[in-house]
Amino acid sequence: MIYLVTGGSGFIGSHLIERLLRNGHSVINIDNFDDFYSYQIKIKNTLESIGKISDFEFTNKEDDIQHLISLSHSDNYTIYYQDIRDKKGLENIFKSHSIDMVIHLAALAGVRPSIERPLEYEEVNVRGSMNLWELCKDFNINKFICASSSSVYGNNEKIPFAETDNVDNPISPYAATKKSGEILGHVYHTLYNIDMIQLRFFTVYGPRQRPDLAIHKFTKLISEGLEIPFYGDGNTARDYTYIDDIIDGIVKSIIYLENNSDVYEIINLGENQVVTLTEMVAIIEEALQMTAVRKNLPMQPGDVTKTNADITKAKDLIGYKPDTDFQNGIKKFVEWFLRKRH
Repeated sequence: MIYLVTGGSGFIGSHLIERLLRNGHSVINIDNFDDFYSYQIKIKNTLESIGKISDFEFTNKEDDIQHLISLSHSDNYTIYYQDIRDKKGLENIFKSHSIDMVIHLAALAGVRPSIERPLEYEEVNVRGSMNLWELCKDFNINKFICASSSSVYGNNEKIPFAETDNVDNPISPYAATKKSGEILGHVYHTLYNIDMIQLRFFTVYGPRQRPDLAIHKFTKLISEGLEIPFYGDGNTARDYTYIDDIIDGIVKSIIYLENNSDVYEIINLGENQVVTLTEMVAIIEEALQMTAVRKNLPMQPGDVTKTNADITKAKDLIGYKPDTDFQNGIKKFVEWFLRKRH
């Protein structure tokens, strides 16, 4: 099978590509190496995902990305330096390959930055997704997996969150763009018979996690003896999902989509284990064998108080079975972090 993966040099995307290549498939990776966080991290992700870890000598962004493209090209892997907002550029890629399925992970991520840059989030997450659906329509590609987010639930009072819950009350532009993607995806499914699964990811963590996200940021700051920003009273809670379990859920979604027709499904991918901020910090402290220095701060606008995934549908429909509890996941992450640092 030939899979087009958008955002394939990011955290989740690079792990997915690694799995797909290992399973004998061909992959086309589209990534724009956005400056949301260091492009150098994305280059390292890419090299790891294709098994070409090398002493990459960084010079400047444009030259480095071109070097990566030439270094990584093979019979079953192609990478494009491409923004999904550029429909013409995307069209040239679709013309050059026979694509069996699109797995759309590219997005501007993050609740807090979306409050500062709402129009840009709309451009990337809504218009960019529509560009892909338009091209799937034009090139008769009728299998599509899209990354949504647990943020669409907002401050849902019903726990755990189920796919049938009302999600009409997002509390950040990021969440609103993800909800928009689900709605527009249904339009393209209905009008153009594009079989589609929208995956609501619940706070993914693990090796290669973005450095701006809490677990990575806290691990780095604690290991350096620096203050961690501690928002609220510590009772905010998340359903943290280990990267291997997320990849397993995506792969099982791919298999389900390939074996079924007339599909439009929204599926939660979580761990179904809720961890408070206080508990999270304590588990990182234990793994590092260090004590955090907390800087107490008020709750941030747009942050939800709790997430918790009902994964009954994922288990029943695609055979999803997460098996990494939070303590073991943090242990694995800290081992990777310390190894990478040295």
